[in-house]
Order: sequence, then C-alpha cells, then structure tokens
Amino acid sequence: MRFQIVYSTAYEYSEPVRDNLNVLRVKPATTPHQSVDDFSVRVDPEARLHQYRDYFGAEVIEFGVTEPHEELAIEARMHVTTREQPVDPDGGWAMTLEPSYRSAAGEHLLHPDGPPDDTRIDDLVAAVRGETPLATAHAVSEMIPERFEYRAGETFVGSTVTDLLDGGVGVCQDFVHLGVTLLREVGVGARYVSGYLFAAPKNGGHDSVEVQTHAWLEALLPDEEGKLRWIGFDPTNRARAGEAYVKIGHGRFYQDVPPIRGVYRGPAISELSAGVQMTRMNGDSPE
Repeated sequence: MRFQIVYSTAYEYSEPVRDNLNVLRVKPATTPHQSVDDFSVRVDPEARLHQYRDYFGAEVIEFGVTEPHEELAIEARMHVTTREQPVDPDGGWAMTLEPSYRSAAGEHLLHPDGPPDDTRIDDLVAAVRGETPLATAHAVSEMIPERFEYRAGETFVGSTVTDLLDGGVGVCQDFVHLGVTLLREVGVGARYVSGYLFAAPKNGGHDSVEVQTHAWLEALLPDEEGKLRWIGFDPTNRARAGEAYVKIGHGRFYQDVPPIRGVYRGPAISELSAGVQMTRMNGDSPE
C-alpha cells in the first residue's frame, strides 16, 4: 500500500512561553517492508531542525523556540509505501535458548523495571504459551482484548501493567505493555512499536481517515532453520500487523518512542490538539 500521511500537533498557551524545546518521533522507519518516499516538517514559529537517530534507530527531530510565543504548530507530511512480509517463521522453543537468539533479542528479553512480581502475570502466561513462539504471539494478541476492555481516558502515558490488571481497561499502549511483558516472560524477545494504522471502516469505501498514532508489538521469531525475524502483532485489534501498519520506531516501552515530548519555560498552562490524516493512494503518485 502507498499512503499519504499528515501529522498535525498544535499547542496553545495561557500566556507567553519561551525556550520551548521539543523532540519529535513521527518520521516512518525504513525497513525491508517499508520505504519513505518523501518527508517534510514545518514548525510555526519557525525553528532550526536538528535530526539524528536514537539508540533504537528511530529518526528524531529536535527543535527549540527561544522567543516568547503563545502558540506552537507542528505539521509533518509524508508518503510511505508498505509491503506484506512473507510467511511467518514458526520454529520451535529450543531455538529461543540459543546464544544467537539471546544476542539478537538483547534488552527486549528483559523487563526494564525487573521481573513482574504478580501472580496474575503467571496466570496469563500459562494461558498464552503455545506450541511455538509464533503460536504464543498470536495467543497474546487474541487473549488481551478478550480479557481487557479498550477504553480511552482511564489510563495515561505513565500507567503500568499493574494499572491495567487492576482496572481491567486501557488503550493500545497499555495492551502492548502487557503483551511484551508476557512474551518476555516466556523467553521471546518483544518490543514496543509506535506508528500509524490505516483504520478504515470494515465495509470499505474510505480512502482517507482521521486516526491517531498507534502502538503494537514486534516479537522476534525463529524459523525452522534458526533464521530470525521481527514480526508485528496488534493486541488492540487482534491482528497480525500487515501493510496497513506504518512503523515509526520501536523501543522497550512507550517512553522510548513517544511521538512528541517537550518542555518550555514559563508558568503557562498548555492545551494540546493533535491528529493524523491517512490517505490510501491510488496509483504510483499522489493526486
């Protein structure tokens, strides 16, 4: 699929602020199954943009507005082409014990805050562990939306897996945090992914939709020959992440790949509005 994506964020401040420093992670990644055809960012008030790649490989855009201002607008425009991956690798558990697998998975086998000390996690692990790592990843993406309700406004960016277990409700980032926790508990490398999802109505007929940034997970799966590939799964939509998913970047958890993060100087209260417009393109060039 080929998409045109427009990411827009606007801040309004109750009084002038200055030294407004921001970090953006909104540019799609380049992978074997995804290519960025073009990308641009516009900031108002104007600011010099500094770009670099973070520890996990995501493209980061930094900028600062030093002069007093009461509004900040950010718009990123891009065209991205995605392709389906080949057949999913379905090797056995023994391969996840090999040193080569442990090395490739790295920190994505570890819990950043230490192993979870909660018997409810043990129960969920027992419920999802399948005959192969691939079967387990599918079970995770099926089980989470069966047992937990998607409900916006009940959690926030700092919510934990325990908050989801206690409340029984959450959003995509909460579901992904639980998913990567369960996979790491069974010895499967798992990482948090931030990106865009073309969530058109199932009855079709819509080539342009208003969405938000989305989260899913990637599991490191071995095939029968021991070759490894990161495969995406979406526990919010019970789906294998395919060509409708546009990846921005990955990390251990949300805090590694937030779309935007910033600070400013001043006592003002800020009000944020944000949105993403995704358009599925018909043909090789935008209309």
